[in-house]
Amino acid sequence: IYSSTMMQHFATTAGYWSGDKYTWNRGYASSMIDRIYGNAVKNIQDMMLQLETEEASPQMMAVVRIQRVLIFHRLTDLYGDVPYSEAGKAVIEGILTPKYDPQSEIYADMLKELEESVAVLTTGDSGFGDADLFFGGDQAQWKKFGNSLMLRLALRLIKVDPAASQQWATKAISGGVMESNDDIAYIQHTAGPEGINRNGNGEVFTVDGSPRISKTFRDILEGDPRLPILAARRSDGSTNPEDLIGFPNGLDLNMLQEMTGEEDTNNYAEPNRSIITGMDAPMFFQTYAEVEFMLAEANIRWGLAGDPAVHYANGVRAAMEMLSIYGDAAIIGDADITSYLDAHPYDAANGLEQISTQYWVATFLNEYETFANWRRVGYPVLVPVNYPGNVTNGTIPRRLTYSSSEESNNAENLAAAVANQGPDELTTRVWWDK
Repeated sequence: IYSSTMMQHFATTAGYWSGDKYTWNRGYASSMIDRIYGNAVKNIQDMMLQLETEEASPQMMAVVRIQRVLIFHRLTDLYGDVPYSEAGKAVIEGILTPKYDPQSEIYADMLKELEESVAVLTTGDSGFGDADLFFGGDQAQWKKFGNSLMLRLALRLIKVDPAASQQWATKAISGGVMESNDDIAYIQHTAGPEGINRNGNGEVFTVDGSPRISKTFRDILEGDPRLPILAARRSDGSTNPEDLIGFPNGLDLNMLQEMTGEEDTNNYAEPNRSIITGMDAPMFFQTYAEVEFMLAEANIRWGLAGDPAVHYANGVRAAMEMLSIYGDAAIIGDADITSYLDAHPYDAANGLEQISTQYWVATFLNEYETFANWRRVGYPVLVPVNYPGNVTNGTIPRRLTYSSSEESNNAENLAAAVANQGPDELTTRVWWDK
């Protein structure tokens, strides 16, 4: 609703996709914070308590601690200061009104958690086995994932603490990050049972036919073999690139008619329903392609990790090859990948923009990460919209807003968070986004 359209992967005339026009729907803006604390946070804290009570292996605890970092880094990246140290402990410790921790402290602890967790992971089964939907209990892959998350969080610090950013990036790289698409952190969903393991994006697209591929995204995908996999024409499902027209952000139906004379958007491209929007589609949390682009950036900034041109090419190739996880219809041939790289070689003069733009493409449908990384680097350069009634003065939002229920349930701690961070508005920047 917010991240995908603010980041101009999608566009739509539907007003309730608030990110397309920078309007404020408090319920949508707070939906993650409303949902995650009563589910994922509560469950992860309970898992940690059970493992501690049962004196489970350090390796099992390490896996859960890494998963906890994934949950909380998404929360804090979207909102800034959030309940962290006291969160999910209503039953465990009787804390019904958790304090909001400063994002700077949350980041420090998340990095510590990752460092300590990867240190105890070795090889073999962690003890979770098939109950581990990411890696089937494989400790070595969790170790790579933990270090890759560390690299992601390290680079988040680049605006506020460049020295710490370099220190943590160095530590992550030396610890061993993802090495191939076999290391991707993703969930393979199923079409049922209902409400159990369906892909959440797929559930949205099944009931909502309004999102279109943004013109910004379509233009950047010109000549890219991923285009006919990611997009199809709404009217007839055509994937011929010549039929795939991107839709501008920030328009409603009246504005569309005034601009083009058209009354609907069926001739524009939408996400490809035959490949990527099924309820049984995989959902990606971190990919090897992202890691390669981060390694390229680490070399540009600090001379770490080797030739950025090699990492750029590895990242583009990995981002294209990983689409095969969607099925045979999403396989891109090696010759097509090579042809694309030949036509779009690494350009050292614009290296950071180039790899960041490819990161933006590669995180399509992982819109939380797209939004966070764009705020960090500012690439690709997105042209904001200025829809009548928007609440940001025609600028792209920098965060989402807190839950209205906190005003009655946890008012004192909410007020302290706002006093520390700034107004609870879409334009207030989180700590690392200076």
